[in-house]
Amino acid sequence: MNGTLVKNQLIFDFASGLLGPSKSIFASTYLFLNSKASNLNNTFENILGDEFIENKGVPLKKLKYSDCISKDQNSTETNYVNNSPISKIIGPIEKIQWKQVYKGFSEFITNIDGDDNELKLIKMEPGASVPMHSHGGKEYTLVLSGSFCDEYGNYSKGDIQINDQKIKHTPIASNVEGCICLTITEKDVIFYGRYGSFLNLFTFIKSFFK
Repeated sequence: MNGTLVKNQLIFDFASGLLGPSKSIFASTYLFLNSKASNLNNTFENILGDEFIENKGVPLKKLKYSDCISKDQNSTETNYVNNSPISKIIGPIEKIQWKQVYKGFSEFITNIDGDDNELKLIKMEPGASVPMHSHGGKEYTLVLSGSFCDEYGNYSKGDIQINDQKIKHTPIASNVEGCICLTITEKDVIFYGRYGSFLNLFTFIKSFFK
């Protein structure tokens, strides 16, 4: 599942304006961190722009630069111009109040309004791991800092992994620096192994308190 085609589809959907709020934030942060993905997005936008111009059935509207800027924007607010898109929404990642899920693994849920997809950040301490699991739907993972590995490869800053219910894996954070990732899970995680039943029960109960 974690191939070039599915990653390119995410970028194309972003360029086309087809993504919801959470996936748009995820994709734009990916483009910010990965120059190769950003270049591909520019190509898609140019192609789609040419197609739009050639579409005679769509009336053009003249806009001024000021029409595209929020009138409520305060120039005295903290400037996050050089920060990633996710930082512009939640503030500096260094100041996040993490919630520990278990030893070595913490999370921060963004609570994006109007979106069924749960966008959150996860923090894994050096050497920490997640028990073997799969997903009811797709899982999108973008490395913001550090690195992790699983049965399918190694992932560093700016890399993404997109898995579906066919993939079972055991992510392990770098022993040196751990990792911080931006993730979207369309449906609950399904755990396997010795503690799978207990973890699945915990996930089920936790879903009532979202």
